[in-house]
Amino acid sequence: MYILFDSVTLEDLHDIVDALSTALDAKNSYMCGHSERVAELSLLMAQTMELPLAEQERIHIGAHLHDIGKIGIPDAILNKPGKLTEEEFDTIRQHPEIGGTIVGKIKVFRSVSDIVRHHHERFDGKGYPDGLCGEEISLGARIVAVADSFDAMTTMRTYRSAFGVCEAIEEMERCRGSQFDPNIVDILKKLAFEKKLQSTCNRDFAYRLVIA
Repeated sequence: MYILFDSVTLEDLHDIVDALSTALDAKNSYMCGHSERVAELSLLMAQTMELPLAEQERIHIGAHLHDIGKIGIPDAILNKPGKLTEEEFDTIRQHPEIGGTIVGKIKVFRSVSDIVRHHHERFDGKGYPDGLCGEEISLGARIVAVADSFDAMTTMRTYRSAFGVCEAIEEMERCRGSQFDPNIVDILKKLAFEKKLQSTCNRDFAYRLVIA
């Protein structure tokens, strides 16, 4: 017996996204909460940029799913405590393509496939998987790239301590115009200046979002 759904609500979409994110978190303890934090920061940046509400929601969902392709990466690589080999890095670099394929097969998520596939593209064209540059990369993917990197830097890893907010902002500024869209780095800096990103003593990550 098949049950057909005439429509899917926004709440339904978020429930599906949360379930997929939970499945991904279960593969790697250091990824736990990462997708949620990237999604909230991406949404905050989209709101600060005053993007249309529909685009804000698209970016929010795309950010939640940006790493879903890591489901297809072997646990031994994702959970490796030491430095990855170049071959292992090549395997990790496949996750945007895998993720893009996964969301592309789900009708309600096809609109975010660009974010999932292109969040590791670089503004200077040296990223992957497609070597896009500048505005060839969708705005949503450029926003998520900044949020993703900022969260990665401010999260503790087995091989290093978490960066503080100021230290992470300095690194983002260093990569401005090469790895990251300069305008989006400016948005992140604005949020930091306005104390929307505040340091905490949380052992898992060195910032939290402060949403008025």
